Amino acid sequence: MAETRSKISEIDPTWQRITAEAEAAVREEPLMGGLVHACVLHHKSIERALSYRFAAKLASNEMSMVVLREIADEGFAEDPDLIASARADLMAIFERDPACHRLLQPILYFKGYQAVQAYRIGNWLWRQGRKDLAYFIQMRTSEIFGIDIHPGARIGKGIMIDHAHSIVIGETAVVGDNVSMLHSVTLGGTGKEEEDRHPKIGDGVLIGAGAKVLGNITVGHCSRIAAGSVVLEDIPPCKTVAGVPAKIVGEAGCDQPAVSMDQLLEH
Repeated sequence: MAETRSKISEIDPTWQRITAEAEAAVREEPLMGGLVHACVLHHKSIERALSYRFAAKLASNEMSMVVLREIADEGFAEDPDLIASARADLMAIFERDPACHRLLQPILYFKGYQAVQAYRIGNWLWRQGRKDLAYFIQMRTSEIFGIDIHPGARIGKGIMIDHAHSIVIGETAVVGDNVSMLHSVTLGGTGKEEEDRHPKIGDGVLIGAGAKVLGNITVGHCSRIAAGSVVLEDIPPCKTVAGVPAKIVGEAGCDQPAVSMDQLLEH
C-alpha cells in the first residue's frame, strides 16, 4: 500500500500532501489512527478517499455504505469535473479560511466541504435523470450536515461555505466560480412559481452570514452581500449591499471579495 501511495503521489502533489498530513496526524495523535487510515491512508487517490467519506457519512439503514460508495465511484469515473471541482473547493477553503491549516482538515472535519461534495454527486445523478436517487442524497445531506442544496442547482468550482450550518440553495439557483458564503445563507424563491425562480450569483461573490437572496435576481461578479441582508433586487458587479431590504452602500472594496473575505463596510 505504501508503494502504491508513493507512485500516485509522484503524479499528484495534492494527494501527496494530504497523505503526508495524514501520516503526521497519526504520529501526533495515535487515537486518530483508525479514522485517518479509513478515510485517507487506505486509499490510492483523492477521489477514492472522497468516495469513502461520502458513503461513510450518508449511509443509513435505508441505503448501505457499499451502495453509496459504488454511486460515488461511478460518478467520479464518468465525470472528471466532479474531482476537478472537489480539488478547487479544497484549495478555496485552505486559502480563504484562517481556521484551515491543512488540506486534510476539510476532508475529515469540515461539513461545508463534505456537504458540497455530496451535492455534486447528487447533481451528477440529477443530470443523468436519476432524480429519485438525487433527492435521496439531498435528504441525507440535509439530515447529516444541516445543509439543504437542491440537486438541480448549478454550482461552480472553488466554493467555500464556512461553518455552513443552515445553508439553503434552491432548485434553479446558479452559483458561479470562486464564491464564498457563511452560515445561514438562503438562495431562495419568493412564491409558488415552478419555473426559474432562484438567484443567479456571479463569480467571486462574498455572501455574509444570515443573508437571504430571494427570487430570480442576479448578483453581479465580485460583489459583497453584508451579513443579515435581504436581497430582493439585482446587484451590479463589484458593489457592496447591506440592509433589509438590501441597498448599495459602496464599492466591493477589492478585486476578489470572496478570496479576501473582508466583510467590513468601511475602511
